[in-house]
Amino acid sequence: MELNSPQRKSIDAGHRGGSFCSSVETSVMEVERRGRPVQLTDKDQPHVGRNLYPKTKSYVISKQLVVSAYKRVKANKGSAGIDGQSIKDFEANLRDNLYKLWNRLSSGSYQPQAVLRVDIPKSDGGIRSLGIPTVTDRIAQMVVKLQVEPELERHFHPNSYGYRPNKSAHDALSLAQKRCHKRAWVLDMDIKGFFDMIDHDLLMRCVRRHVNESWQLLYIERWLKSPIANKSGEIEQRDRGTPQGGVISPLLANLFLHYVFDTWVEDKLHSGIQFERYADDIVCHCISENQANWLKQKVEERFTACGLTLHPKKTKIVYCKSQYQRADYAITSFDFLSYTFRPYWTKTKTGRYGLYFYAKISNKAAQRIRDEINSWPWRYWCQKEMIDIRKHSRSKLKCWMNYFGLFGYSGIRNILFHLDRRISRWAKMKYKTIRTISHAAYRINRARVNNPDWFFHWSRV
Repeated sequence: MELNSPQRKSIDAGHRGGSFCSSVETSVMEVERRGRPVQLTDKDQPHVGRNLYPKTKSYVISKQLVVSAYKRVKANKGSAGIDGQSIKDFEANLRDNLYKLWNRLSSGSYQPQAVLRVDIPKSDGGIRSLGIPTVTDRIAQMVVKLQVEPELERHFHPNSYGYRPNKSAHDALSLAQKRCHKRAWVLDMDIKGFFDMIDHDLLMRCVRRHVNESWQLLYIERWLKSPIANKSGEIEQRDRGTPQGGVISPLLANLFLHYVFDTWVEDKLHSGIQFERYADDIVCHCISENQANWLKQKVEERFTACGLTLHPKKTKIVYCKSQYQRADYAITSFDFLSYTFRPYWTKTKTGRYGLYFYAKISNKAAQRIRDEINSWPWRYWCQKEMIDIRKHSRSKLKCWMNYFGLFGYSGIRNILFHLDRRISRWAKMKYKTIRTISHAAYRINRARVNNPDWFFHWSRV
């Protein structure tokens, strides 16, 4: 066999009396190949009781942990990274790929690849940049996340709700509405470019307070320093920020704001401020306008010291106007988690109307839903039947109704009436016997009464 062959055998192992071995990595389900150990007696050892089987890996990481991380990443789906490898491509040689990852993580030789930047247009005309790691890097990040998340969860503030197990956006929204009824003033804050502005040195100081394993610290630091690459292949080095789209990024972001804001506002200010935080969206409840202005000034100073900036347009002081709080102020509404909190005239159980401050679906979220409904293949469905529309829309309708029906279904049902109008137009295009839109709407309304289980929003009162 030629010396340049990738399958050449180890000559040293043969000289020592062991078996020849290859440097090729084996499958995750197989036992790693080693040369035959030489059996020695105690008298041959310089120290009696010496371990005959020395440690072969720098770090102890179980293969089962890597497999569990892969299953989590697969369930979350996601697109390919800079290498173009999808989850399906990764599974084509699954056992070997998982073994290689485990082997490199355990030996300390694992190096993450560049993160693919994907720019997504925002409703306000801006651009949100997402960073998509490769499938291999996402699995590696999940390995570390599964190890460190339980420890960090013990320390996180109870009013932090973003990307946390057993906590949801509904929990934050429900608590925000209750507190708006008790306190008249709200400081609505949004951090400008939060994920891109996190200071690496400050973040690693936070990480070291809770993470003791050297391999976890090593790989977290490597992920933070991973360069950004666009689709054309241009590489950009970065010294701050964590990719919004990485598996471990939300956990690190929560840890950073835990010390920058959560514990600071409670332990340092001693002002009794109540708040709900979902990632970088923060709502603070104050007892007066003066307290809200004072808090805004203090938060700006704190964030500036930590390398963050409040968004000038999205940060505002709001008066929660209702029949119990009747003063007149210019700003009486704010958006939080795709809901708009503002005063509404509402008919009570006694039949009287009253002004109440509560939440409904925001205009931006409503427009996103209408735009998505319009983007469905209506012309293609002219060759199909109603059952095909039902199959395509079932999961989306259920998701929208469940999320935006937190405080009642009336708001989201009015938005989804747009779907009924589109179905009416579809029916007019498909059936020659239907000559007008009003006739089509009549047929759809009759179908709603006779078959309320056809669409999820038809069966919700």
